[in-house]
Amino acid sequence: MIHTNKKHITSFAVLVLGLILLNVLSQHVYHRFDLTQDQRYTLSQAAKETIATVDSPMIVDVFLTGTFPPEFRRLQLETRQLLEEFAAYNPNITYEFIDPLEGEEDPAAIRQQLANFGLKAAQIEVREDGKISTELIYPWALAYYKDKTVKIPLLKNQLGATSEERVNSSIQNLEYAFADGFNKLVFPKKRKVAVLKGNGQLDERYIADFFTTLREYYFIAPFTLDSAAVNPKRTLEQLNGFDLIVSAKPQQAFTDSEKYILDQYTMNGGASLWLIDATELQTDTISGKTIVFGTDLNLTDLFFKYGLRINPNLVKDVYSAPIVLATGSENEAQYNRYPWFYNPLSASGSDHPITSNIEAVKFSYASAIDTLPSRLEKTVLLSSSPITKIVGLPAEIDYDKEIPKNLQVVNEGPDPSEYTAGETPLAVLLEGSFPSAFTNRIKPFQLSEDKTQSVPAKMVVISDGDVIVNQLDRNRPLELGFDKMTNAFYGNKEFLLNTVNYLLDDSGLINIRTKEIAVPFLDPQRTAEQRGQWQLVNVLLPLVLLALFGVVFSYLRKRKYAR
Repeated sequence: MIHTNKKHITSFAVLVLGLILLNVLSQHVYHRFDLTQDQRYTLSQAAKETIATVDSPMIVDVFLTGTFPPEFRRLQLETRQLLEEFAAYNPNITYEFIDPLEGEEDPAAIRQQLANFGLKAAQIEVREDGKISTELIYPWALAYYKDKTVKIPLLKNQLGATSEERVNSSIQNLEYAFADGFNKLVFPKKRKVAVLKGNGQLDERYIADFFTTLREYYFIAPFTLDSAAVNPKRTLEQLNGFDLIVSAKPQQAFTDSEKYILDQYTMNGGASLWLIDATELQTDTISGKTIVFGTDLNLTDLFFKYGLRINPNLVKDVYSAPIVLATGSENEAQYNRYPWFYNPLSASGSDHPITSNIEAVKFSYASAIDTLPSRLEKTVLLSSSPITKIVGLPAEIDYDKEIPKNLQVVNEGPDPSEYTAGETPLAVLLEGSFPSAFTNRIKPFQLSEDKTQSVPAKMVVISDGDVIVNQLDRNRPLELGFDKMTNAFYGNKEFLLNTVNYLLDDSGLINIRTKEIAVPFLDPQRTAEQRGQWQLVNVLLPLVLLALFGVVFSYLRKRKYAR
């Protein structure tokens, strides 16, 4: 008996010492295990680098609270679990889920304050006990660090998507959304972006939303090439001070001096984003018909030398955005949607960081881009659908003729012999060492160091200037990608932001977009059909298992003590 007691005491002491040792080790050795197949709870290296230098409290307030349908509860859960990972990696990050309207005497005033701050409410349907009601939720987070505040969107706008698809896309984007927000708080702006002026580029109000957003990341300044005629060398020196140039829908031809400056800017490693219209639309005020002509911006030889050509034609794509036209008199006018094949919608299927996990991008009267043999690496970022037709110029666009034809195609299907162009490039990325377009040519002015080959550089060419255009409401810019006539959101803004980030080598964050997360949802129809069956299983199965356990336990107990 004494020997047995000593043995028990020894075992107990070993157990206690083992627990103490395990506890001590846990204080120094800490690791979280992610057993999911898609590694959804493992932060990417880019996200970790974003918060690695956070050395004082960063507070995150999440407003995603309230009465939710199941898919939004999943978004709430995924948000909480992702923030747990951020907090586990850096304890200076804390978070809290709060209801901004809870306990407020005047909810309407709070909603207005949130709207003024840019936190728009989302209206969702809640199905409960066979009844359908609508609720307003705020799928946003606010992050505070030192003296800065940034808003973080948790719910993505997605064209024609169900709630499940929209939430799934939002979950895909969560890590990027938080990492992007934290990046704005932690790292100061460094790079400079020049918005080219002087060649008929778009007025500021039509590009205001995009560059307002871009200003959160980079320094933005207008830059005119007019001084190229007076002091081209000084103009080139000033332009070389920028990391990226953006030319948004120029409509006046570039002079040879301006073109030479742009060429040498590229030779020095400068990145550029070109949104070019190779066509010009003119409306006859008498007949009301629209005639489309080709236009020459004196850039053809420049792009040709780099390995691409923007053709003076129009792309008609069956997969397109609708157009809204008014019918009837002014007082009784009705606005109806019609298919408009001159508005191609491009959704890339590639996994390139620029186009991965973004909504379809809307084009308007775009032209086809040809890629030509060269040493540069070319990536087609966006293209038309396989059901595409190329229209040569000049061309007449008559709405009274086009709309019936488009409706016939939609209802009966396209003629295979007519739509034969296939997937046509609309946006192309060029990377590598660019050859100078002025090699072995007479220069418009002399430089002390004329470069014929560039250091590694990047360029994106888009064959439609309207991709960057935001609509106006009472002369105020709306969000880029929003169509006020159809209340549809397109992926133009996200595409262009990703493009600029990539051109400026901020590829770490956008690489997070390539991370695929599979979010399973219940099938509503099968759930309703099999509801009773699974309720029965959930009620009876535990009772059966409990009874089975009791029988086996009783049998073993009798067998043991019967001896």
